[in-house]
Amino acid sequence: MKLSPIVAVALAGLATGAAPAMAQDRAWEYDATFYLFAPETTTGIEGPNRSIEGTLSFSDALSNLDFAFMGAFGATNGQWSFLADYMYTDLSFENSTPGPVFDGVDTDLTTSIVNVYAAYRVYEDPSVKVDVAAGLRWFDTDTRLSLVPSVSTGLSVDEDWINPLVGMRARFRLADRWSGTVFVDYGGFDGDDETWQAMLTADYAINDSWMIRAGYRYLTADHEVDDGRTMSFTQSGPVIGVTYRF
Repeated sequence: MKLSPIVAVALAGLATGAAPAMAQDRAWEYDATFYLFAPETTTGIEGPNRSIEGTLSFSDALSNLDFAFMGAFGATNGQWSFLADYMYTDLSFENSTPGPVFDGVDTDLTTSIVNVYAAYRVYEDPSVKVDVAAGLRWFDTDTRLSLVPSVSTGLSVDEDWINPLVGMRARFRLADRWSGTVFVDYGGFDGDDETWQAMLTADYAINDSWMIRAGYRYLTADHEVDDGRTMSFTQSGPVIGVTYRF
């Protein structure tokens, strides 16, 4: 797995970048989350002469998962928050296709997605906190779609790109230990690329340090390759994780 230099700089900035601008007497608060995202996945590549698409259903997501790692980290000081989220998945699956020429589509999909944000609190009362955010999404993929039985008849994309993002996070107090979080972002802005995501979770605080989160996440990206091919990618499904606050 390679990491874009721009992303590496952005991640380093989360740890060091904004501290001098904040009041020195404020304490930093941190949280680390490990989570499992088992989504329905649809990816497609459109070339000059053909288009191929593969879809992995939610019910088959875990059985077709070759490897995955997912985690997030946050740092908060006063009205400022800095967030980083990393998701790596390696999937392989097959779909049947109608018609007499091909039996199916083989999909091999390896993706790394890094989201980084700086967020600022714009509203707060005892029951809700609202932040606006700006950041970037780094998307790295090696996607290969092959028509079966002729594996040479297929399309592939192997590259990485970065999209700027704007977003919003709202956190709601629901009960003594229960809260809810809504997060949305949108990026692209140049006409060729577009990406956005939405996530909704219900959060249960076990104690002051540990929290369990469960909800739903939707993430999509469209990217135009230099040679005219266009790749689309969508994942949606349940997400569950555990957060440690320190």
